[in-house]
Amino acid sequence: AVRWAAWLRSLGHTVTVEQQWSEAAADAMIALHARRSHEAIVRYAQKWPQRPLLVVLTGTDLYRDVACDPDAKHSLALATRLIVLQELGAEALPVEFRSKVRVVYQSARAVRTPRSLVSCFEVVVSGHLREEKDPFRAAAAAARLPATSRIRITHLGRALDAAMADTAHAWMAREPRYRWLGEVAHGRAMRLLARARLMVISSRMEGGANVVSEALACGVPVLASRVAGNVGMLGPKYPGYFELEDDAGLARLLTRAETDAAYYDSLRRACAERSALVRPERERATLATLLAEVAPALKPRAREKAGA
Repeated sequence: AVRWAAWLRSLGHTVTVEQQWSEAAADAMIALHARRSHEAIVRYAQKWPQRPLLVVLTGTDLYRDVACDPDAKHSLALATRLIVLQELGAEALPVEFRSKVRVVYQSARAVRTPRSLVSCFEVVVSGHLREEKDPFRAAAAAARLPATSRIRITHLGRALDAAMADTAHAWMAREPRYRWLGEVAHGRAMRLLARARLMVISSRMEGGANVVSEALACGVPVLASRVAGNVGMLGPKYPGYFELEDDAGLARLLTRAETDAAYYDSLRRACAERSALVRPERERATLATLLAEVAPALKPRAREKAGA
């Protein structure tokens, strides 16, 4: 929301970012999350039925809520456009809504790449400890690695409840290859990611993970669970997928990446081929094009407010 607001302001628009819509006059609304923003979406559609209403769909929207939650479904119907964050997102929606869909890949800026650690083969997991993320799959995979492996797992992310924190501490106590750092500042997280040899994303559902964008921008190869949100980011032929909740399969890929230079290079090349999708200028231009599509009468320097 903050990134998009800055870009819209740079295009000459006035932007208000709100957690709850204040009902201030606005020429367009960009609502993040079909279910959580449903109340604001309904009120805006009732007050300004002819004005553009763009709804950004998350992984829980696409792969859980739109199938069973009436509020999420209602948001789809009210939206002028539906924004998904990867190329397979539309396939999760009912057919009647797919013509509204536009893809906007989240962008990331590369950081100055620090040297990889020479003491180990470092693998980063970056994401809050939530059930949807299957957060301890890399730890379970580490427990299956051969004794000769130099792999170490560095896990970044806040535990959303005490039970998750307890589980992380338990994994550290029994698996010396696994280290959980908790929540760290974004700048430090990016530096830790950039120095890593690999990143693992083991999510059960993803709308289009920003951490994958960050890995692509930094040139860090990814091992990913084979779920639609990850395939939509990395492409159907990407060589680094493991099956959902398969720590044995992940362990095999980790070992292969560590010991097979040709395989590791194939991961790097495949990520490099996708890196253009996450360039900031591409995301900015796509957003500008989308706004012009739904509100062609609004020119730069017009009064434009987007509540998110």
